[in-house]
Amino acid sequence: MNSKPDTKRCLWPGDDPLMITYHDKEWGVPVHDDRKLFEFIVLDTFQAGLSWAIVLKKREGFRKAYDNFQPEIIATYDETKIGELIQNPAIIRNKLKIRTTVTNAQTFLDIRKEYGSFDRFIWRFTEGKTIVNHWETEKDIPSHSTESNSMSTELKTRGFKFVGTTICYAFMQATGMVNDHLIDCFRYNKLRAMS
Repeated sequence: MNSKPDTKRCLWPGDDPLMITYHDKEWGVPVHDDRKLFEFIVLDTFQAGLSWAIVLKKREGFRKAYDNFQPEIIATYDETKIGELIQNPAIIRNKLKIRTTVTNAQTFLDIRKEYGSFDRFIWRFTEGKTIVNHWETEKDIPSHSTESNSMSTELKTRGFKFVGTTICYAFMQATGMVNDHLIDCFRYNKLRAMS
């Protein structure tokens, strides 16, 4: 890791180039595009019980297998397509999570129809703005919050699966609903200026 102050980053990417690129370019950047929001829902569904590094390494495989994360297409997947996904070594082949992605896409579209966009619905949980935290060490970062608890409850009520409060908090971190970069990470102030 570069020791220059302007490149000091959170510790969790380690020395993995893929994780470093994700941390430096994506993690915590506010996302308002519905397709991108759905991509993170899919990836976080598959992260349940696994490390983010495993999911990230298979991200391109997921992108190809899941029609670039387009919920309109995924919502129509039939048993033949589900069978193909279960056999696809480029993704995480968990049958329950694969089936869940289809029903989550259908629920996602229902919410988008109701609110005009999924973005409008999901950002309500942080009142439309990024929650800027002030963590000094990684052990300070929580695994959930009041907002992720509320999000989890409502998503479950609407029919989403694999959306426990910890998964919802990971989603919030990824999509910039919270800024959980450590205060001495070079990304912290850059993202703070965006929020």
